[in-house]
Amino acid sequence: MNLTKQTIDQIDLRNKRVLIRVDFNVPLDDTRQITDDSRIRAALPTINRAIDEGAVVILCSHLGRPKGTNNAKLSLAPVAKRLQRLLNKPVAFTEDCIGPVVESVVNKAQPGDVVLLENLRFHAGEEKNDEQFSAQLAALADVYINEAFGTAHRSHASTVGITKYVKVAAAGFLMKREVEALEGTVENPVRPFVAILGGAKVSGKLGAIKNLFGKVDKVIIGGGMAFTFIKALGFEIGKSIVEDDMLDLAKQILEQAMTQKIKFYLPVDCVVAASLEPDAETMIVTIQEIPPGWYGMDIGPASVRLFAEAVQNAKTILWNGPMGVFERDAFSRGTFALAHSVANAYAKTIVGGGDTALAVHRAGESESMAFISTGGGAALQLLEGKHMPGLAALPDRPH
Repeated sequence: MNLTKQTIDQIDLRNKRVLIRVDFNVPLDDTRQITDDSRIRAALPTINRAIDEGAVVILCSHLGRPKGTNNAKLSLAPVAKRLQRLLNKPVAFTEDCIGPVVESVVNKAQPGDVVLLENLRFHAGEEKNDEQFSAQLAALADVYINEAFGTAHRSHASTVGITKYVKVAAAGFLMKREVEALEGTVENPVRPFVAILGGAKVSGKLGAIKNLFGKVDKVIIGGGMAFTFIKALGFEIGKSIVEDDMLDLAKQILEQAMTQKIKFYLPVDCVVAASLEPDAETMIVTIQEIPPGWYGMDIGPASVRLFAEAVQNAKTILWNGPMGVFERDAFSRGTFALAHSVANAYAKTIVGGGDTALAVHRAGESESMAFISTGGGAALQLLEGKHMPGLAALPDRPH
């Protein structure tokens, strides 16, 4: 599957001011230390390409959800520090992303210099895709590169609006790899093709399930969304997370799987907790025996074995969404065990970003996966076959 959009390797960057929209929305701990810098590392090939070509490299990103106000806790300052270490060269960090101060820093920059702008979402104009804000960003550059796959499904100023105001626009290497890996897997998989879907809600994954149904051989469902299917089958689920308005749809999906001869796997047991408190009593029960008032928190050992066998002979595995509340040790076993099974299968393994990427990272299996997406929501939207505004805004590759 080849990306039909113009890419960075097709344009001349020499002595140009190149604005690269990256996705540096990295997790920070309470002391504002970066806990996982894989998103920064993923953008390095594109940044290095621009440096090597002698461009003035201007990087812009969002971090968290400051909602248009300046929030020191969401400053990109820690990212500037880490980037400096990864590039092994100075990175100039500006206190804003538009305006005269930023312009003077960019104007003073020499070929090969790197400038990181402060959080785009400190301005309300970013998420509103505001024309004036887009134009001010565009004024900093001769060339615009979109490398932020994680926000390609949003119509924001730095992903969509800006493309109207720059002379040259293209996709970065990571954007190209993401689209080709995800679309290529779904459009032309080596079979057997297994899709593993987890996370809290069926509603968020519904489009993906429907789009994948014509393409997969097996579907494995875990995480909170499994309880909507389990309740649809008529079982007691206690206080487990459920979307009651999705029960009829869940039944339809189960029937459709049968008619289309798709093997559909649901958990057969789960780890339940008496309450949501950290020290709550837990036990392992079969799906038929969830006690009233208890919460389903993870898949159980029998489900782990069942799912491990289901992926064993797979040639392509697509995984989006954890099997339980893996952030808590007591409920991490299901997700981590599945990560090991997926890693051990002789298959092309594609992991759809966000929580799943973090879970695979914590399970120590990142190196064993063929491709780990940097965008959770964006990966899902691509799997649904939906329009991606950030991608659509870029010009097609010249013939």
